[in-house]
Amino acid sequence: SFYEELVTQGILEPLSAPVEGMVVREGSQNYVAPQGISSVVKYYLEQSGADVSYEQHVTHISLRDGRWEVSRKAGPPEQFDVVILTMPVPQILQLQGDIRNIINASQKQQLESVSYSSRYALGLFYEAGAGIAVPWAARYIADNPCVRFISIDNKKRNIESPETGPSVVVHTTVTFGSEHLDSDPAEVQQIILSHLQRIVPSLPKPSTSKCQRWRYSQVTRAVPNCPGQMILHTQPLLICGGDGFTRSNFDGCIESAMSLAEAVKPHL
Repeated sequence: SFYEELVTQGILEPLSAPVEGMVVREGSQNYVAPQGISSVVKYYLEQSGADVSYEQHVTHISLRDGRWEVSRKAGPPEQFDVVILTMPVPQILQLQGDIRNIINASQKQQLESVSYSSRYALGLFYEAGAGIAVPWAARYIADNPCVRFISIDNKKRNIESPETGPSVVVHTTVTFGSEHLDSDPAEVQQIILSHLQRIVPSLPKPSTSKCQRWRYSQVTRAVPNCPGQMILHTQPLLICGGDGFTRSNFDGCIESAMSLAEAVKPHL
């Protein structure tokens, strides 16, 4: 039903562009978000009617008079009746305040067992009219120590237009990501570009580029038994969820969201 709704609304559409080297699982269906994956999140936030505050870096969570006091890097603390945490699990464990004592030993052990792969993503952006002469929209690379995936993003999303310049997204291998996790992104970008040049020698020089370190890329080991969520405190409710409690794909995120919603409902 989630896919049907998102397809009907034009947020998702079935992937039709050619992707070289993709492992297709029997019975699975792949989709693409023409306006980017953030359009899925924006759609649900709009549906919810929630008042959303961005760029709030949470540092402390503590109990104050039967409510949660949440402190952030900038601005005064705020109080809430229910707190739901969906950031990567290691960031939950880095939070300061009463939460450190509230997470019991068993939960802490389960949370500490969660692991993620790390990688870099490089975006290359071109002026309108730039030609990228390759027969595929995206390609998985099997034999390169640095580059794992290349996508001609507008082609993959099926939104090619003469008015809009193409963009290329490159993901590194997990091994390369972990080896260079604390390297200077500018140096990493040059290494990726040198490998990319050998894989796609016809690639023109981009007008702009952006290299992104992706410390928590995909869950390699989720919370044991994939429960979807974990209640850290009942009254007031403090609960955590996300792909670290299921798996790193859209289905995993939906499963966790449904599980969180069921647990939160009695507290509203």
